[in-house]
Amino acid sequence: MKYVILVGDGMGDYTIPELADRTPLQAARTPAMDFLASRGKLGLLQTIPEGFPPGSDVANLSLLGYRPEECYTGRAPLEAASMGVTLKKDEIAFRCNLVTLDHSPTREIRMVDYSAGHISTNEAAELISALDRQLGNGSRRFYPGVSYRHLFVRHGDLPGLVTVPPHDHTGRLVTEQWQRYLTFPDMAELLEQASTILADHPVNRERQRLGKNPANAIWLWGEGRSPVMATLFERFGASGALISAVDLLKGIGVYAGMEIINVAGATGYLDTNYEGKAQAALAALDRHDLVFVHVEAPDETSHQGLLHEKIQAIEDFDRRIVQTVLDGLSIRKDFRLVVAMDHFTPISLKTHVNEAVPFVIFDSQNQTAPKVIGFCEPDAKATGLRLDNGAQFMASILGR
Repeated sequence: MKYVILVGDGMGDYTIPELADRTPLQAARTPAMDFLASRGKLGLLQTIPEGFPPGSDVANLSLLGYRPEECYTGRAPLEAASMGVTLKKDEIAFRCNLVTLDHSPTREIRMVDYSAGHISTNEAAELISALDRQLGNGSRRFYPGVSYRHLFVRHGDLPGLVTVPPHDHTGRLVTEQWQRYLTFPDMAELLEQASTILADHPVNRERQRLGKNPANAIWLWGEGRSPVMATLFERFGASGALISAVDLLKGIGVYAGMEIINVAGATGYLDTNYEGKAQAALAALDRHDLVFVHVEAPDETSHQGLLHEKIQAIEDFDRRIVQTVLDGLSIRKDFRLVVAMDHFTPISLKTHVNEAVPFVIFDSQNQTAPKVIGFCEPDAKATGLRLDNGAQFMASILGR
């Protein structure tokens, strides 16, 4: 038996008047996912345990069968693992976003863009390298990642510091959140110096000349220490591979003992290499029992409030990932194909919420009689099937 889990990050949503009170999943053309839903096991999964933030870190741990209550220590340590950064016992990792902030004359600060205009990886690498050269030392380092997503590691605690994800505050004032860092003198100095370096960097001068959002500040969040996690093989006796453009997901895969497959052209946005991811997943089944494919685009468009782009991302996921993988699996007699999402990212809120998410498990050898339902939030709820955590989800996939 082979297993494939396909994750459309942030596909879930609420009904939208502009879509005749349908969700983007209902409005999008998704024949592949609808086919699976009509012949498979459709239901809802609670990926976010009570009391946990509704982030992709917690939710994707659940999708891989983990109980975040038992192993979650923060987002950044997972990203550190994907980048080959080993954290010492006295080190804390932070996710380091390159962002665009607006400082008003009244000293208010607004989050203009959590991604600095989805800055390119090459541009960002120049900026992060400059920060590390000028601000890095024996107790703190910057590590370049992909696009706006990077890593900052430092020695020592910052007791009482509460950080927030920048994508939760797009277009909003973040003065209060920014002030939290400034209560720590070394952090205040770091952020001020970083902003000065970034403002005068040739990359940002060129971006401004072209009318693009400059990466004029860093935003540190998702902090934590290295977690302790059993591997996929230790837990289930199954080998696995993971495909994603996002360091967070790759880091989860590292801790899960999975092969991390990097696909050329995988960007984490609408222009990602969908077909490359799908073909890499099919090829990985020749050497692994389970393959996990993550696509970020629906979530990114949701954070930006881009409705039509979100629908495009869902349709691309259906046609270029789900259908391609389903077609490729047709040569195999015995497989289970799973489609899910990690969390809702409603267009109206531009951030994550902790609703139970739709999933479908399609078993090639145990298809149900065709039902008149599709892969969407209302139909998943109507089935009455609900799983309370990731452990139940993985047991359902593996038949245990």
